[in-house]
Amino acid sequence: MSKILPRDFFTRTDVVQVAKDLLGKYLVTNFEGEISSGKIVETEAYRAPDDRACHAFGNRRTARTEVMFAEGGRAYVYLCYGIHHLFNVVTGPADTAHAVLIRAVQPVDNVELMLVRRNMQRLERKLTAGPGALTEALGIRTAHTDLSFLDPTSIIWLEDRGEIILEENIVASPRVGVAYAKECVDWPWRFRVKDSAWTSPAK
Repeated sequence: MSKILPRDFFTRTDVVQVAKDLLGKYLVTNFEGEISSGKIVETEAYRAPDDRACHAFGNRRTARTEVMFAEGGRAYVYLCYGIHHLFNVVTGPADTAHAVLIRAVQPVDNVELMLVRRNMQRLERKLTAGPGALTEALGIRTAHTDLSFLDPTSIIWLEDRGEIILEENIVASPRVGVAYAKECVDWPWRFRVKDSAWTSPAK
C-alpha cells in the first residue's frame, strides 16, 4: 500500500539521513492525467551553510536558491549546463537550506511514456540513470521549482510503497561534479542502492 510522504519526513534537520531514507521511495509525476514514476536508487545530500558544494553555501540567497530556504517538502529544480533540469528535494525547517539531489530512479509506472519522452526505443539503464535523464523521463522541468509535494493537488509527489533499504545495502561515496568544493569534495554524501542496475556509474 502506498502513501504520500508526510511533512515530518522532509522537515528533519539531518539531510544526510533524509538522502539515505529517500532510497526506495517513489518519485511520481502526473501531467495531464498521465502518471509516471520511478523508484529512487541514487541520491546526493547538500547542506548550507558549511557545504561548499551546496548552491546556498554561506546561506547565499539568490532568486534561484530562495526555494532552498523554504520549509522542507518542496521541489528545487535548476538548469545545469543550460540543458539538464536537475530535481532536488528541499529538506529541513524553514530558513535551513538543505536539499537532496535525486540522481537516478528505477523506471516503474508508465515506462512506455518515459521512453517516448527520452526518444528511446527500448528499456535500458540510460533511460533514468543520471539526474538529467530521470527528469526528462518523468517530465520534470525548471518550471516545477518551488512546487509543494504536500499539496493534495500537486502534479509531483513522493511515495512510500513499503520498501525499506537497509543501511548495509546503501553504498556511500563522494558526490559527482563538485571538484570546486575544496574540503567538502570528498564528503561521502552520494548514496546508491547496492547492486542496483539503474544507478549512474561509480565515481
